[in-house]
Amino acid sequence: MSAKRYGYLTVLIVPALMPFAAWLGQQTAAPNLSAWFPLLFLFVILPLADYAIGRDPENPDAGEAERLERDPWYRALTLACLPIYLSLLVWSGAHFAHAGFELGGAIGWLLSQGVIGGILAINVAHELIHKSGRLEPIVGGLLLSSVGYGTFKVEHLRGHHVHVSTPRDASSARFGQNVYAFVAQSIPRNIANAWRLEAERLERSALPWWRNELLLWSALTLALLAAFAMTFGALGAVFFIVQCGGAIVSLEIINYIEHYGLERREIAPGRYERTTHLHSWNSNYRLTNWMLFQLQRHSDHHENARRRYQALMHYDESPQLPGGYASMFLLALIPPLWFALIDPRVRAFKAAHA
Repeated sequence: MSAKRYGYLTVLIVPALMPFAAWLGQQTAAPNLSAWFPLLFLFVILPLADYAIGRDPENPDAGEAERLERDPWYRALTLACLPIYLSLLVWSGAHFAHAGFELGGAIGWLLSQGVIGGILAINVAHELIHKSGRLEPIVGGLLLSSVGYGTFKVEHLRGHHVHVSTPRDASSARFGQNVYAFVAQSIPRNIANAWRLEAERLERSALPWWRNELLLWSALTLALLAAFAMTFGALGAVFFIVQCGGAIVSLEIINYIEHYGLERREIAPGRYERTTHLHSWNSNYRLTNWMLFQLQRHSDHHENARRRYQALMHYDESPQLPGGYASMFLLALIPPLWFALIDPRVRAFKAAHA
């Protein structure tokens, strides 16, 4: 195994953060403070480790990329995230219901679970839904249903990847738009777009209404909500709903980071240039790329959407973020700092590629 092959196992740190936070609370007799530990790890310790470990500029050559694409190890690792995440979700909901958190601890636990859902459920689902065959897209849909965002499976593939970096895309932030305004408009627009796209598919194919795949994912989400409510009571229902919201908001903040200020040229009324690796922000910090299955090589993903994570390429000419997604996530939450650091990069990139 190569070092990078082992490196992707760092994703297993993510589900371990919640049990570790519970154990830390028991050891320190400070469960409400320890409930915030996963966020401390993801947004303080991880960015520091990212900068310490550095970047990964290496790309596989053509022969190695082909071998990597065929290696079942990488596919198995993403598929394994479904039972891992569902197990974590049940355990975490039970702990929340019985731990007796005060308000501050409850907020920390729910926010932590939501962000972890964004990483382990939505990010992994994002990798899986792009693949051909039946198994991986279905597992991706199940992961998305566990965080209440089954609509992402439809809108991301048939909406975002078609209209990325154009005014028609709800997941591409405009230059000067702050993250709060972006998230407030992106979530309802993306949900509405998904239902519209699926209705159009049914009409084109002359299929009955019950063949709408969003009905299945929505039913699974409601079934999970009911199961949490019946098993853990009102606190279980609150836990499930809030972790869904946290995961969805986390995803949309990452969408903001990935496409902020970038635009495809309009070559004719309503027609835009082909999507390339110049239309998404790239970040090549090694540790976070391992942990996120190379999501940060987002530039290549949009140019080659079916390419598996282990074979994604880094391009120096793509617009480059000054840090990994964990540090950029925090920066985006402070719009004046985000604009001060990122806007000059947008202007310089546009000037260089005018």
